[in-house]
Amino acid sequence: MPSLLIFEDVYYQIAVIDASFVPKSGKATYGLDRFYNGKASRAERGLELSMIAVVDVEQAIGYSLSVQQTPALEPDSKRATERTRVDDYLDHLRATRAALPAAVRYLVGDGFYSKLKWVKGVVALALEVIGKLRCDANLRYLYDGAQKPRGAHRKYDGKVDLTDLSRWQSLGKVENDTSLYSAVVWSVSLKRKIRVVYLVNRKHPERLCYALLFSTDIELDPIQLYRADRARFQIEFIFRDAKQFTGLTDCQARDAQKLDFHFNASLTALNMAKWEQYQQRNIEQPFVFSMASYKRRKLNQHLLERFIHNLDLDETLIKKHPNYHSLCDYGLLVP
Repeated sequence: MPSLLIFEDVYYQIAVIDASFVPKSGKATYGLDRFYNGKASRAERGLELSMIAVVDVEQAIGYSLSVQQTPALEPDSKRATERTRVDDYLDHLRATRAALPAAVRYLVGDGFYSKLKWVKGVVALALEVIGKLRCDANLRYLYDGAQKPRGAHRKYDGKVDLTDLSRWQSLGKVENDTSLYSAVVWSVSLKRKIRVVYLVNRKHPERLCYALLFSTDIELDPIQLYRADRARFQIEFIFRDAKQFTGLTDCQARDAQKLDFHFNASLTALNMAKWEQYQQRNIEQPFVFSMASYKRRKLNQHLLERFIHNLDLDETLIKKHPNYHSLCDYGLLVP
């Protein structure tokens, strides 16, 4: 077994889902309710957006496919029915399922989505789930030994103890201090067989860091599972860029339709900027996208256009000058 795993260049896309908090004041805005705000680490009054994005795992680049506002739960409905936020996210997924590329087989979410209702709903839509489990998740080894000739067959072979990895497949290291282990086990909470990948970071031996990833596709290659979960963070960059640069949180409308138009327009602008930058990339170097650099370049180009027209300069002569592009790239974080 090599000391460090080398990933094969396998091209595939995944779908990623996540929700983000949008601060909003007032009392008459559609969808206003208490939602979890990760920035403050508590529930706050505002709006919430559920986004489904498509991520290219190899290129590590994601595009928003659909964004939908999470509706507020009526006080009576919280007590009278069993409807939860998961039902709203499943409704969003059902409405978006037909728009997903045919190559997408896996839907990746964070630990919040590792629930039975969510997993059953996603699998019913012919998708496989990739997610994250609690490190104290109730897991059992599957029994594959000889069975009794009579009576019920034995299904399990003991509870999974993560302090003893002797029954796990060792996959080597993905980074200098991070090792991977994998096994197919039974999840008591999800009521199904799952492929589990256990990450152990031994950079600080006195305080081990670990994570437990899973997939409902037990045939999925563990390395691909790890890479898919790592690519999930592209959706966080989409939320960040949209909030900082394309005005995702700047809408003052209160109507549901106007809010929906604004959120989709903001994310569409980000998609177009990212795609334009990708088309102009240097194919000999890894693609790195910076929305801050993209806006700076557009501003520089706009200022140069203003100088040319207001000073009656020769536009062709200036744009053919070898230093023109260096002026356009002035102040960029990523050239």
